[in-house]
Amino acid sequence: MNTFSPLSDSRLPLRHDDYVQIYRPPETVPLGPIEIRATDHGLTWLAFSSSPNVVERGNALTARCASQLERYFLGELTTFDLPLAPRGTDFQLSVWQALQSVPYGQTCSYREIAVAIGAPRAVRAVGAANGRNPLCLVVPCHRVIGANGKLTGYAGGLDRKRWLLQHERALIDEDQQPEQLTLGAT
Repeated sequence: MNTFSPLSDSRLPLRHDDYVQIYRPPETVPLGPIEIRATDHGLTWLAFSSSPNVVERGNALTARCASQLERYFLGELTTFDLPLAPRGTDFQLSVWQALQSVPYGQTCSYREIAVAIGAPRAVRAVGAANGRNPLCLVVPCHRVIGANGKLTGYAGGLDRKRWLLQHERALIDEDQQPEQLTLGAT
């Protein structure tokens, strides 16, 4: 399980450039390169990269993350075990912490996350915090869908979200598959 050591000073940038590595998934994974950023304390950023000019300066933690991503995409890993150090507001951090409790291959709604953090009326704020998650995949924001069971926004794009959910669903038992998930139109 991930070790969550967040920094809640909202004046800090969401990205930190101490260490950076680009992970390239296997050719069978149509998601594109993933940028991994970290400090000595934990991962601060994990996102689909659109920047071909990133200068890589990896460390043991970014390499460990890349190794776990590789195992995730091969279907060998369902839970990441990494130290995390995301930066955000107290509310964002509470949402990101709650996202880690959504099991592999399952989904939940924004409302369920809002209730889990004790803010049942903050559904839209949960959606906004989910959209600002700086640690995609490791903090599984792709597992959050609309209350109607349809796919909703994803910072990496709905095609990636759809692929990730299908990837996870393919690796779990048929009886564990979420009933509410509707792949297709949003």
